[in-house]
Amino acid sequence: MAASSKAAVPKGLESFYGQKVEWYDCVATAGVEKSADRTGFQCAKVTVPLDYSQPGGQTIEIAMKKHLATGSTRQGTLFMNPGGPGGSGVDSVGVMATTTFAGVQSAYDIIGFDPRGVGASTAITCTSDTEVKAMAGAAPVNAAASATTFEQRAAAISTQFKQLEASCAANTKPAGLLDHVDTVSVARDLDVLRALSGGQKLNYAGFSYGTYLGAHYAELFPANTGRLVLDGAMDPSLTYSERRQGQALGFERALRNYVAWCQSGQSCPLSGDVDAGVQQIGDIFTSANQSPVPSSDPNRPVTGEEMKQVVGLLLYSPEAAWGTVNEALGQVINQHDASTFRTIVDQLTAHPLVNMGATVGINCLDYRVEGDMAAWTAQSKELERIAPRFATISEAGDLGCQAWGHTGTQP
Repeated sequence: MAASSKAAVPKGLESFYGQKVEWYDCVATAGVEKSADRTGFQCAKVTVPLDYSQPGGQTIEIAMKKHLATGSTRQGTLFMNPGGPGGSGVDSVGVMATTTFAGVQSAYDIIGFDPRGVGASTAITCTSDTEVKAMAGAAPVNAAASATTFEQRAAAISTQFKQLEASCAANTKPAGLLDHVDTVSVARDLDVLRALSGGQKLNYAGFSYGTYLGAHYAELFPANTGRLVLDGAMDPSLTYSERRQGQALGFERALRNYVAWCQSGQSCPLSGDVDAGVQQIGDIFTSANQSPVPSSDPNRPVTGEEMKQVVGLLLYSPEAAWGTVNEALGQVINQHDASTFRTIVDQLTAHPLVNMGATVGINCLDYRVEGDMAAWTAQSKELERIAPRFATISEAGDLGCQAWGHTGTQP
């Protein structure tokens, strides 16, 4: 394809690809609020079809936030997605422009966007209490935490996801958005954004779930694909249960790496060798589910599932965040106090890293429900065997999506 040739516009979508974009100066912090000053950031919202098979039907908005190239020689535009699914590119582009993209921010305008269903775009909106109960779209919390078998947890998981769906359906406008937040639709939105930003080819960096989105884009628009940076590889042929099994195994490996790091340094609260340290952490999770550990809030002790969510999140940042794991676990082990865990849980509740309704909605549309209760019980037992510390983080899967009700149809 010659560099001067224009990328093709999909038939029936001419009005979306040809719309005028009104960029405006916006705040340097999170969000898309207008700024009276030039901050180095510009924001805009554009219109896309709710359902790409019916481009003449309802429409939604997609929000973009652009960090303007700081150098005199501009080489193009770089789109980014921080992951999730359900993460906000609008809210993360500011920090990432000066850290992750420090080497290219002088030459490229860096654009973060909120995928459909998220943040400043037309969003899936749920009441905060149901989102909290859906922690990570996966693990049963509090009421179900002390259940010892999957059969006992299954009813709580199903109820939890049904309550979340009811809340999201009641508060989301248009309600049909719940059936149209799949990754293929997001990739189609991304091509509209590419065209409206003046790029013949998409330059893109995707992290975590953003890897999956970038791969889908390249599959759908190979002629429009420029330079793609993907931080991992997600096999799109995997079932939802296979993907979540891989995630649980990843957490287990990361936990062993953390324990080895902890025991090689000073102030490690764990005793024995790596196997003993890993077992000690698992025992803390189990014990705290049976008897939550007191915290700085006397009315809110911390469960093992809550600890597991915090540890799992901090494992994503090798060494940088592992000192916090030392602190939190040491407090529990030495003082029977979960105040550090409580503080982090409350921070995540007040400032969630993802839109939980969107996380569940996207995952459940990207995969069709497979199996039945017998199969899910067997999968849970296998998870407990291969990833005993993190099995419950990954076991909701198909069961949760069946209860959610907005599910994919493609294999």
